Amino acid sequence: MKNLIINADDFGRHELINRAVEKSFRAGCLKSATIMAGGKFFDDAVEVAKKNPDLGVGIHFTLANGFPVLPPEKIPSLVTEEGIFHENYVVFLKKYFQGKISLGEIKIELAAQLEKVLSAKINLTHLHHIPGIIEICLDLAKTAKISKMRAANTKIFDGELNSFGKFVGRFGLSSLAKFAKYKARKKNFTTPEHFAGIVAGESVSENFLENLILNLHEGTTEVMLHPGTDNKILQNFCEWEHDFEEELNAVTSPKILNLLKEKNISAVNFNQI
Repeated sequence: MKNLIINADDFGRHELINRAVEKSFRAGCLKSATIMAGGKFFDDAVEVAKKNPDLGVGIHFTLANGFPVLPPEKIPSLVTEEGIFHENYVVFLKKYFQGKISLGEIKIELAAQLEKVLSAKINLTHLHHIPGIIEICLDLAKTAKISKMRAANTKIFDGELNSFGKFVGRFGLSSLAKFAKYKARKKNFTTPEHFAGIVAGESVSENFLENLILNLHEGTTEVMLHPGTDNKILQNFCEWEHDFEEELNAVTSPKILNLLKEKNISAVNFNQI
């Protein structure tokens, strides 16, 4: 049997991302999303989830490139002078390994993120862990009876690899994802057998999905993407030159939907594995 989980990250970050998630769920093959408790449009994402109860929603634990749930004064090592998280996980992990990040602050911030999502009465299907911070994420997930985890174990040479820095970054994230998957399975968490999608910024196109479906392995494959409805607004808001619209078009493409039916491949969420 072949299953495909297409999971949208950053649910709740912006209303145009939320609109894309809802459209992709209703008109396409996207059946899963990970919600950001600190997202500026978290409440709107909760409404989308409640209107679409078959959408699988996981928690997107976040410690970089976003906003904390706790007041900044309670977690000073996790935030900048502006009271927001550090700009990306490269900066965060560098500070973490230099001993400049408080483990205690990580625990209370992630616990607050989980509590905020649970208080919204969302039945969580899975967790999106944080690179290098797997133990705390798994322990918190256990308390909420979450037993599924996504592991973004991207292939190092997928997509463009046009700089040494990108290679190092992708190699590091891939290694952390492999370790996270190993730790999760030791603690009896279920993870998809395979992962597809590019974590270094390139978008998942219709051609990418077509090729993936035609060569899909047995078992469950997760595809990670970040769909949105307006590149100009989202690129400015997220400070990320990503093609959100291309990914939305890919997962709502009639060609892709027909190909899934033709190949007898099920589009599912984490509850179904």
